[in-house]
Amino acid sequence: MFEHVKISIRITIVLLVITCGLYPLTVWAIGQTFFRDKANGSLILRNGTVIGSSLIGQHFAGARFFHGRPSSSNYDPSASGGTNWGPTSAKLRDAVAQRTAHYNDTKPAAGIPADAVTASCSGVDPHISVANAESQAARVARENSLPPPQVAALIRRHTEGRFLGIYGEPRVNVLLLNLDLMNAAAK
Repeated sequence: MFEHVKISIRITIVLLVITCGLYPLTVWAIGQTFFRDKANGSLILRNGTVIGSSLIGQHFAGARFFHGRPSSSNYDPSASGGTNWGPTSAKLRDAVAQRTAHYNDTKPAAGIPADAVTASCSGVDPHISVANAESQAARVARENSLPPPQVAALIRRHTEGRFLGIYGEPRVNVLLLNLDLMNAAAK
């Protein structure tokens, strides 16, 4: 009987060393060797200071910037998550109606992209659809005194394709686009 206990203890110790030591160290080493930027949070530096991550959406106030998706967590990554309001929820309907009214007050009367008035599941999605970016382009060009074709070129430059060429939709990273926009407006 003690022989079974000894074997069980040995197996437990070996598995603890593998799962709590060797495996995490191996994954960390692979990440630091081959995916250093991503493994460290895809941080974006400006003048030596971290200003954000390309993986986490930020709130941009003011008409001169492109605006990201609405956030159910006020762009707080530590509280990320959706509202869990279902399609029949009055709260969801009211929130979308309020965002739509605000969108119509500040943007052209063209069709409103769905991601302009609906929050993402995480609440901190860094991307918007190309249609959303294009619907904001005229306002952003006007507010930054830039020619509309230059703003359209910035959107094209920051458009990311589908994952593996088939999954998802083309999208634009708002933080990277706004940083490039600030550089273009400063010239």
